[in-house]
Amino acid sequence: MAVGGLMSTESNGKVLKADTNAPALHRQKTKDRNMTIDAPKTDHHIVISADSHCGADLRDYKPYLEKKYHNDFEEWADASEEAAAKQEALFSGAGRSPRNVGIDGDPELDADRNFSSERRLQEQQEDGVVGFVLFPNTQPPFAPQAATQFEAPPYSDNFEHRWAGLKAHNRWLKDFVDQSPTQRAGIAQIFLGDVQGSVEEIEWAAENGLRGGILVPGAPPDSPFEPLYSSSYEPIWAAAAANNMTLNHHAGGATPNFGNHFPSSLAVFMLEVSWWSQRALWHLIFSGVFERHPSLQWINTETGTAWVPDTLKKLDSFYHRMKYSKYGSESIFGGMAVEHLSLTPSEYWKRQCHVGASFLRPAEAPLCESIGIDNILWGSDYPHIEGSHPHTREHLRLTFSDMPQDHIVKLLTTNVARVYGFDLDALKPLAEQFCPTKKEVSTYIPYSEIPETAKGCPGMNPLNQIQEVA
Repeated sequence: MAVGGLMSTESNGKVLKADTNAPALHRQKTKDRNMTIDAPKTDHHIVISADSHCGADLRDYKPYLEKKYHNDFEEWADASEEAAAKQEALFSGAGRSPRNVGIDGDPELDADRNFSSERRLQEQQEDGVVGFVLFPNTQPPFAPQAATQFEAPPYSDNFEHRWAGLKAHNRWLKDFVDQSPTQRAGIAQIFLGDVQGSVEEIEWAAENGLRGGILVPGAPPDSPFEPLYSSSYEPIWAAAAANNMTLNHHAGGATPNFGNHFPSSLAVFMLEVSWWSQRALWHLIFSGVFERHPSLQWINTETGTAWVPDTLKKLDSFYHRMKYSKYGSESIFGGMAVEHLSLTPSEYWKRQCHVGASFLRPAEAPLCESIGIDNILWGSDYPHIEGSHPHTREHLRLTFSDMPQDHIVKLLTTNVARVYGFDLDALKPLAEQFCPTKKEVSTYIPYSEIPETAKGCPGMNPLNQIQEVA
């Protein structure tokens, strides 16, 4: 519990204390997210995950809602619990259900991995990670229920309630971050259906220390909202730039409804989920967002890594044909859009775009230089079932043992510190207690030493290895 502004956390038999009465130091905005950051001298890596997830227990969101929504919230919460019970019954006997995915464990016994500050700190620190970027994980109030477990939930026209639910999550997140502000960078949610309200929420989030920036929702073709390349969102991009708030886009948040065509619809979802999030990159490039806001930082997280070099090559090709070609149709259809772009897509990428390389696969590690060593941020994806926890040390050795030391430091430490404003000097003592040494991460590990239970993580899956797998 908190005593005199000190949050005490039991870990490895020792009590760690994070000063929650001094948030100003850790909440101050980084003046330039494009600047170079040097890591403090230490034999240990300062490991920061650019991809982790959290959220309140279902009914714990109620205090963060205005009282006028409380009765409606109780009805929604009852319906959510009924839906969860139906899902469990549907998958009874299967061993696991989709409810296991989000917390890598029992949906009831391990649900507190979403919201227990003490458990999360202990598990992640014991796993060798001391800094965390926080994406949402639980349902915010008034999120619509899916008709079945095999299709996306419908879009709700009750925008007032949906927006109130997202704000409730943001306010819960502020309190959660405040329990360990040095270690946590919280990402605030916005609502595309209320541009001015989103601008105000960005300003609120910046003032209240949610230095993880904002989560940019997807707007697929069946969405009731305009696409991300619409000029109507310019106030959002301008507010994010003015408040030095990174734009985050995460896999799974931009897919359309694939319909109730089980099991084919589930397979198609898995095949296309990353692409639907990747497309936001060219939407913002070709609509001039990065041209107008050169300091704005953009990151696609958990959308894979290998797609970046080929995609940038294709985007550059389209850009040149749209802007300079005297032949073909590209200049007719795209000429006006690229007329005022001063950089190529790959140049915008190098200047202000990143990929959140959750559990970076060994097979993708050789591509890092072509993507840009300064443009990649590693993540563990805790507490998801496909994340590297609790075998992050083995994963890091498997992926990074052949990589130059200065590159590893950028991917694990300085890139994420620059994009999300982590104080590396403040994290150094924790890193020297919990994180692997640089020598350890650079020590080869044979695949035979990877635990069987770890192979569900793509970074440790046998299909994604460079070394021979028996």
